[in-house]
Amino acid sequence: MRNPLLDTIEKKYKRQSELDFEIGDTVVVTIRIIEGEKERLQDYEGTVISRKGRGLDEMFTVRRIVADQGVERVFPIHSPKVVSIKTKRSGKIRRCKLYYLRDRVGKARKLKERRISAAQRRAAEEARAEKRRREAEAAEVAAAAAASGPTEDAEVAAAT
Repeated sequence: MRNPLLDTIEKKYKRQSELDFEIGDTVVVTIRIIEGEKERLQDYEGTVISRKGRGLDEMFTVRRIVADQGVERVFPIHSPKVVSIKTKRSGKIRRCKLYYLRDRVGKARKLKERRISAAQRRAAEEARAEKRRREAEAAEVAAAAAASGPTEDAEVAAAT
C-alpha cells in the first residue's frame, strides 16, 4: 500500500489529460525542445514497443527506423517536455513487450493493423471511463481512511 501523503504530492506533477495509446501503436510524440532562449516543438514518430513503471515513474519506449538503423527513445509519460501523443494506427499484438522487432528486417518490421468497429470503439471508451471512475472512487476512499486517523490494527500493533 502506498502512502497517501506521497499520492497527494505526486498528483501535483501528474499529467492532467489521459494519454490514450497502447503497445504496438504507431504514435507521433511531440516534444518541447529548448535551445538557449528559443523553444520549438519536434515530432518523433515510431512504434511503441514497451511501457513500464507506474505513477510518476511510468515510461514508454518508441522505436523508429532512420537510414536502415533502429533508433529507440524512452519518454516519461508525465514529463512536461512531452506535449502530446497522437496515435496514427493501432497494431495487432499479443505481447506486452515488442523487443522482438529489433531483430526484424524489411516488411517483417510491420505489425498488422488492428481494426475495430465504431461500436467496439465506443464500448472500449465506456469501459475505460468506468475504470477511471472506479479508480477515482478508490482514491477517495483511501484519502478518507487516511484522514480519519489510525486504524484499530495500527493501535493494536502500537500496544504490543
